[in-house]
This record gives sequence, structure tokens and C-alpha cells, in this order.
Amino acid sequence: MVFMDDKKFWIGFNLIKGIGAVRMQGLVAYFGDMETAWNAPPASLAEAGLGAKVIERVLTARETVSLDKVWEKIESQGIKILTWGDEAYPARLKEIDQPPPVMYIRGEYLPDDLFAVAIVGTRKVTPYGRQVTEEIASFLAANGMTVISGLARGVDAIAHQTALKAGGRTIGILGSGVDKIYPPEHRGLAEQMMERGAIISDYAVGTPPEASNFPPRNRIISGLSLAVVVVEAAETSGALITAEFAAEQGREIFAVPGSILAPQSKGTNRLIQKGAQPLLTPDDLMQALDLTRIGAQKSARKILPADETEARVLNVLGSEPLHVDEIRNQAGLPIEKISATLAMMELKGMVRQVGGMNYVAMREAQSDYNI
Repeated sequence: MVFMDDKKFWIGFNLIKGIGAVRMQGLVAYFGDMETAWNAPPASLAEAGLGAKVIERVLTARETVSLDKVWEKIESQGIKILTWGDEAYPARLKEIDQPPPVMYIRGEYLPDDLFAVAIVGTRKVTPYGRQVTEEIASFLAANGMTVISGLARGVDAIAHQTALKAGGRTIGILGSGVDKIYPPEHRGLAEQMMERGAIISDYAVGTPPEASNFPPRNRIISGLSLAVVVVEAAETSGALITAEFAAEQGREIFAVPGSILAPQSKGTNRLIQKGAQPLLTPDDLMQALDLTRIGAQKSARKILPADETEARVLNVLGSEPLHVDEIRNQAGLPIEKISATLAMMELKGMVRQVGGMNYVAMREAQSDYNI
């Protein structure tokens, strides 16, 4: 658990140009905590992996930035901070390459937001794209899925708006600070999203919506999602960057086919040609993601509390498949107890059977139990 005082120093480093996930990992590994790193001499910062220019920026920040005032500003705006050390940090996001060290959140990111699908696409959406986006977002909301997108004009905004109208949750990932809503006409939409979802950024408070900020934030859109749906996208669309991140992260990728003559469908048709799943009906999502189990998994997480047996099973399981007999041997419990526990844990989304009575642990469950 990262305490408030230490979070100030995470934010301090987050303000410094040139310190991203890789360098933050180096600082954590070398110093153990961010307060020690913030106060370290230049020689120690160099040993931790920082170059001369970045060290100079750190020293300048120490002299010019009041972390107490920065923290007061964050608190006054109701912004929540999550870092790698927080139990509430999304486990799925933590698995990606270079996960954001600091996340700024307005609204609430809930455990149920683990069940999320991203919908992305062009800003120049066609009537066809609008209709498809509305159908998909409504379907997902009705099935208890959180809709994630980038709060941009076009497909993104339609996805957020439709999820809210359907009574669902939705999360927007920004390419600016969470206090700098862009585009400005979406401020009202952002306020609604904070009531039933959140807006999230890994950029420091006050960061303007510069063009270079948007491609990197797409890794968070896909990183928080089980799958990414690209509705309409031109051949140079930012939505295709999200799909690339999704492929690297091992997420499911769906693309809505369109006319070969429509510029907005050239990117999606190309994705299908490269192996993305064509999304012909929302039921394609139902089958691929097994959405029929989502309600049961959510209910089970709330109704069935963890016990010592579950903890022992999780201690045994990992990402490599393990047969039920070996689980029994390592956990030291009767086979009937193991079988019953695995059945409940599978319902809760904590483990997954991969065939032949072999099981793997879902990483979210391992994180929840601090194993």
C-alpha cells in the first residue's frame, strides 16, 4: 500500500519530463520508496539509471515545485491517485508493457470495471458507424460490461453517451490532465461519466491536450479492457494504434466491416484482413467473451467471500496449467474439497479451467489476495 505522503513523491517524479515507467521502475528497485528517491543525491540517481539531463530536471523540480501545494490542488478537485503499490491499481493494466506509474482518476474505478470492453473509432463517424456504436454500447451496458473509450469526438463520445443512457458504466482515458477536458464541448459528458464511471489519465494535473499525448494513452484504453472493438477507422486513424496495443497485450480485437469504398472503413477492413475478428452482431462479443458468465461472476464475487481454502489454492496456482491432482497434492487438501473450491473460484473469475482438469489462476485474483 502506498500512503499519501509517499504518493506526493510519485507525483513529483511524474511531473518531470523523461521519467516514465521504465525509469520509475529503476527508482523503485534502487531506492525502495519514492521519498528516498526524491531526496537522493545526484550520484545515487545516476546509479538508479537516470541520465544527466533528467537528473538536472529532478534537481530543478526539487527547488521549484511544492509537492504539498500540488497535493492540495489534487485533493481540492476530488482527484484520486493510484500507483503501482496500491491494491486498487487495476491488475490487468499492471500486466502490460510499461504500465503507467501514476493514474489520476476523477470518479470511481470499481472492481467490476474489470469486466470492460473498449469501443474506439473515427471522429468523422458516419450514420452507419453511429448506429453500430449505439447498438454495441447498449448491448455491453445491458450485459453488465463497462464501456471504455477516449472521450474524443465521433465514435468515442457516442459510445460513452450510449452506455450512460443504457444505465451502464463508462470510463474515458484522456490525453491530457483530468482537469483539462478535451474537446471542451465534452465537459458535460465528462461530468456525467464521473457519476457512473470515471475519467482517467496518466498525465499530471494541468497537462494540456497536446497531439503527442494521445497515441500513448491508447495503451491504457486497451490495457484496461478484455477486448477492443474498432467501429470505423481510416487507414491512419488513432483507433488503429489502440488495436496495435491490444494485439501486443493479448487482447481480443474486433473490427466492424464496412464498404470498401468508404474511407472510414478502410482501416477496419484492413484489420479484418490482418486477422481481427469481424464483428457482425453484438452476439459475436457474447460468444467470444462468454458474457453470459459476467453477471454470475459479479454476483459470486460479492456473495461468496474468500476463505483459507481459496487462499491455499491461489498460492498453488499460477499462469502455468496445473492438474487438479497436483493442486490437491500441493495444497494438502482432500480432492472433494479442492473440486468444490475450484468450481466456486471459477464462477468468481478467480481461476480458469484450460482443459483436461488443468487450471490456471487469473492474475486479478492473485493481486486481490496479495499472493
